[in-house]
Amino acid sequence: MTRDIETIGIADLFGPPSPARDRADGRIMAAASGIGFMAVRDFPGDAWLTPDRRAQLLRIFALPDIEKQKLLRWNFDSTRKNFYRGWFPLQPAAVSYKEGIDMGPDIADAARVSVVDDPLCEPTPLPAEGTLPGWRTAAADYYRAMERVGNALMWSIARGLGLPETIFDPYFEHGISTLRLIRYPLRDATAGIDTGGPEFSVVHKGEIRTIIGREHADSGFVTLLAQDGVEGLQAKNRADEWIDVPPANGTLAVNFGQLLERWTGGRVRATRHRVIAPKTTRFSIPFFYEPRVDAEIAPLPLSGAEPFEPFLYGDYLWESATNFVEMSGIKNLRQPRRAKVS
Repeated sequence: MTRDIETIGIADLFGPPSPARDRADGRIMAAASGIGFMAVRDFPGDAWLTPDRRAQLLRIFALPDIEKQKLLRWNFDSTRKNFYRGWFPLQPAAVSYKEGIDMGPDIADAARVSVVDDPLCEPTPLPAEGTLPGWRTAAADYYRAMERVGNALMWSIARGLGLPETIFDPYFEHGISTLRLIRYPLRDATAGIDTGGPEFSVVHKGEIRTIIGREHADSGFVTLLAQDGVEGLQAKNRADEWIDVPPANGTLAVNFGQLLERWTGGRVRATRHRVIAPKTTRFSIPFFYEPRVDAEIAPLPLSGAEPFEPFLYGDYLWESATNFVEMSGIKNLRQPRRAKVS
């Protein structure tokens, strides 16, 4: 089979208009409207995509359990006041077998937390500087680097759609993008979980493999994923076949979310993906590039696009995100804000 996921150099996205930038735009739009997945390389901040630099962020998983517990979300520790940001522990009975932390824009700029009554804008609980010296600075630098890549791709997609390149800008001012760090350990064979059923396992290349990340499509605009060189991520192509997403150093895997698919009338495709267990512990670092919480999403001026009722991004995100197992039990903690829009 030909390799369906293309790796695209995007250095020209960060320069002035040029034929090379036009070619990059064309390749990005072809991936966005085709399989809905691609890998990108050659961009400011790509120095982070090496084992040594990723390890600076992943040090958080070496924290003692007592320090991780200080970062837990409310649904795992009801004494906490953070509902949306924070640590989620392993859940042995769940298909998605992972632990990690969700962090918001305040890790890069404390002033970005401003809507005090909205859990989507709550501050992120972070480890004390003394427990992980330099970690907060590294996380902030990485967050800002991914915001820059997300912005460049946003402009490229706008150009690829034949729209003004800055058409999305107002929606992303004070955006609530999420940086997530994830560890997928090997399942404990003594935990008493039957992983032999179809919910927990699949046959891939003639071998039975355990699912550790349930099949889904991301809900947002674009996701920028740094992998750790360990295979396991798969995407579903147009022929409904599962194909491996290469975990190459120096690249980000990029997939397009359901928000962008809906916003563009289906011109961009939100691809379903999953994670199957490799032979060793796997780490991943997704960055979900997202609009501001009160952005009103309305149809774009695209000919032939199906109209839809405008909605607030925060309402849409809360309804989508709280369906995942690590967010279970919090859906009723935020009410839709649609009535507040004039």
